[in-house]
Amino acid sequence: MSSRLEYRLTTEDEELYVKELLQRKFLFSSRLIKQIKLIDGALHLDDKICRLRDKGRAGQLLTCEFPEETSYFEPEDIPIEVCYEDNDLLIINKQPFLIVHPTNNYQEHTLANAITYYMQERQETYKLRFVNRLDRDTSGLIIVAKNSHAQDFLSRSEITKKYIAIVHGNVECGGTVNEPMGKDPNHVARRIVKPDGQPSITHYSVLDNIPGYSMLELRLETGRTHQIRCHMSYLGHILVGDDLYGSEAFPEVFGRQALHSYYLSFEHPVTGETIEIKTDIPEDMKELWNTLKI
Repeated sequence: MSSRLEYRLTTEDEELYVKELLQRKFLFSSRLIKQIKLIDGALHLDDKICRLRDKGRAGQLLTCEFPEETSYFEPEDIPIEVCYEDNDLLIINKQPFLIVHPTNNYQEHTLANAITYYMQERQETYKLRFVNRLDRDTSGLIIVAKNSHAQDFLSRSEITKKYIAIVHGNVECGGTVNEPMGKDPNHVARRIVKPDGQPSITHYSVLDNIPGYSMLELRLETGRTHQIRCHMSYLGHILVGDDLYGSEAFPEVFGRQALHSYYLSFEHPVTGETIEIKTDIPEDMKELWNTLKI
């Protein structure tokens, strides 16, 4: 088994069947309940095997083993920075220029290959379920769920996501962009603000200003593809290095959009605790900002 849930029953739980408890307390999906039902000995109350239709007593420890699953990525020895890990979650601070998972154009050298190697070295096995994704050239925090319950729970939960960006032009004060977004009919990858697009909300504040450039903190209320890049372009403050939306990289050696996902906050899918992860601005963006000051 890849991981397990452990929960100490309270007096309020005594009236519930184990199945009802898992569904109401932990929001287990019907699909996961069916998978657990097929596993011999997956459920225990204290040290005794129980069934989904059993009830427990206050003080008993309910243990639920999750089904063992695997992903099929080739392991590659690519360094990764682990910011948080437990039986249910793995949070990585992704370096720039790294695709999250294989695509038609990138079959190897991805974050998925790197995490597979990391698991292999630790003799662990679980299916990689990416809760959020970042563009190849965007650095920052990515959540990997180690089981389907964690993924399902977080997909329905509110996750606070904050980014740091360096943009062209002087942004005088913070604000909110509440403009729908959709695919640009004239470009296969680009997004644009359009009336019939999906609702998209980006909040931003100013961290620093120098002549011709601003450093911003951005918080996403929605999570559309290229949302920050599109909304900043809409405001006339294109990210430095974002050639897809019209900015030439400066300096040329930087070579990516100046965007970093530096903060995540969410409720843990099993413990209910608030998980808060914060990273520093990456070195290449620090160097860029110092260069722009000259």
